[in-house]
Amino acid sequence: MTVPITAAIEIKLVRADAIMLKRATFGAAGFDLRACIPDALPIPSRQRLVIPTGIAIALLPNYVGLVCPRSGLAAKHGITVLNAPGIVDSDYRGEVMVILYNTSTETYSIRPQERIAQLVVQAVPVVAFVETIWLDETPRGAGGLGSTGEE
Repeated sequence: MTVPITAAIEIKLVRADAIMLKRATFGAAGFDLRACIPDALPIPSRQRLVIPTGIAIALLPNYVGLVCPRSGLAAKHGITVLNAPGIVDSDYRGEVMVILYNTSTETYSIRPQERIAQLVVQAVPVVAFVETIWLDETPRGAGGLGSTGEE
């Protein structure tokens, strides 16, 4: 089965050992981001580390790259993307970096070329905010955090 491509995004490999983005499976929403490091890097318990990916991308206007955690790293080792999702704006042309955080009680070492996160590309609508003195009523109203219940 062939999936039609809806946008072509330019990618530049900015490090000699960088690997082109690709999806792990046909139906995957995200493209694997890999650690572009020469040697293993330990992330101590409850610490964060900025990991280079070796790539820079040129997203189209009105698109965003969302840097999301990998479920396997989170479930097996407690490693997550600290600012999930990280945002890659359409006008950013620098190297994509991933801020990893170790939530576990043990040190985890990131290996060279390890899949550390995934990049999901999304269209972003162009909106304008218009100031008003009145907002329409909804059943929820101004109910804040936890106002929809626990079930």
